[in-house]
Amino acid sequence: MSDVRNLRFSVLDKEEVSALLLLPTHSTSLLVLAHGAGAGMNHSFMSAIANQLAEDNIATFRYQFPYMEQGRGVPDKQPLLTATVAAAVATAAQLVPDLLIFAGGKSMGGRMTSLAASEQKLEAVRGLIFFGFPLHPPKRPSIKRAQHLQLVKLPMLFLQGTRDDLADLTLLRPICESLGPQTTLHIIEGADHSFHVLKRSGKSDSQVLAELSSTVKAWTTALSTETTR
Repeated sequence: MSDVRNLRFSVLDKEEVSALLLLPTHSTSLLVLAHGAGAGMNHSFMSAIANQLAEDNIATFRYQFPYMEQGRGVPDKQPLLTATVAAAVATAAQLVPDLLIFAGGKSMGGRMTSLAASEQKLEAVRGLIFFGFPLHPPKRPSIKRAQHLQLVKLPMLFLQGTRDDLADLTLLRPICESLGPQTTLHIIEGADHSFHVLKRSGKSDSQVLAELSSTVKAWTTALSTETTR
């Protein structure tokens, strides 16, 4: 059983965006979840992973970036995107003050969350979770987008598929290793950037969602235990 609340919050006292809080009765933590560049908070993946996490008693706070709220196709400039992440985290912390807060997102949403964290804008957050970190443009391997991660002082969980065209694992693995023991890389065999799997993989998309959620559950629970010691 979950409480569902449709909300709005302001960004920099200028923009107002929509949000959706999905709060299971026995929530153990809250994930502030940002959408990717091309689809908003109600995209099928965003809805599916939020519902799956709710089954594992993890609450989610999904929200729109201003450009998506306004129906524009081109993402906002980075300062506005990271300000939106910070405002979403602050709003979520006020709404559910008793839960440990994590933040992250799908693709661009995850990267903007990590950039906000690198700028020390997410004081309420215990750790970051990335569903398909967009390390580079499709088929153009690079590590430039990961340079700021060295400035992040929070534990990080990377959830990546082996068929993700936006994250060459031969580049991402050493990056995660360089970030130290607080960083975890979980590989989803056969999954692409959208976490779809081919039929011949022997797995279904629903099984992938369950794996993503259970991994998040185990990781957040471990950090929650450390926090209460």
